[in-house]
Amino acid sequence: MILTVTPNPSLDRTYELPGLTRGAVLRAAADRVDPGGKGVNVSRAVAAAGHRTAAVVPLGGPEGALLARLLGEHGIEVAGVPVAGSTRVNVTLVEADATLTKVNAAGPELTAGEAEALLETVRVRSASADWVACCGSLPRGLPPEWYAELVARAHRAGARIALDTSGPALDAALRERPDVVKPNAEELAEAVGRPLATVGDAVRAAEELLDRGARAVLASLGADGQLLVGGSGTYFGGARVAAVRSNVGAGDASLAGFLAAGGVGEAALAAAVAHGAAAVRLPGSQMPTPADLDPASVTTTADIPLDRPLREPAR
Repeated sequence: MILTVTPNPSLDRTYELPGLTRGAVLRAAADRVDPGGKGVNVSRAVAAAGHRTAAVVPLGGPEGALLARLLGEHGIEVAGVPVAGSTRVNVTLVEADATLTKVNAAGPELTAGEAEALLETVRVRSASADWVACCGSLPRGLPPEWYAELVARAHRAGARIALDTSGPALDAALRERPDVVKPNAEELAEAVGRPLATVGDAVRAAEELLDRGARAVLASLGADGQLLVGGSGTYFGGARVAAVRSNVGAGDASLAGFLAAGGVGEAALAAAVAHGAAAVRLPGSQMPTPADLDPASVTTTADIPLDRPLREPAR
């Protein structure tokens, strides 16, 4: 059972376009609407893999009602917390060469009572969860320490915590010792306050997060692969991808694969890489099913290529 927490969920509408011309009237070749938000995407990927999952989400307005309905259609149990503001709608424009233009709405501002209701829902639901995945940025009204309190309450309920956030919220939560944190390369560089130019730089940055409280770090390095640093060892993994269709939600699919495979060690890293690689071959924020995975394309190793340059150095 994997419980996800998305404090600022969304409806994600994706339009596929032959090209993007500013100021023009454009016709979409295809469009779709998906339930969105990082934790929601994790639940979608977990459900697609045939595992049980529940999503804790604030829901407001007609948009919130549609989000709940779509989650149910994906086989996800909805642990909704009513809020006064409306659930946000994000728009992604995908060009033929896979270039993405994404417009994210701010979302509602949560009251102190709504923030506490979310925390209490997570605490109650954590008792029956193997993992709690807390994902995404915090909405207006929630202080950076909110995730730290969530990690503390879920730990007291006996659940393991995976945290995917950044900035002050990540800094504050590290003191509560989340079981795994999942930054991308840019978030990892921000967390340690220095650029990352090589895989070795990423390893050293991940080790610094361990020193600050994380029990393990699963770092997405984009096209360069993924890195796992923790008590089970340090491993590096990658996969062959012939063509990228959309990278929206790929990191969330990776986290889902990692947790569904146990969340520890090289085998879990291989599952993370396989799920992320499958996700980028799919349109929009569609999550992969087992039939989309290509385990044969995945390689993992404990022999870390420390000197390998990152194709897109993180600043």
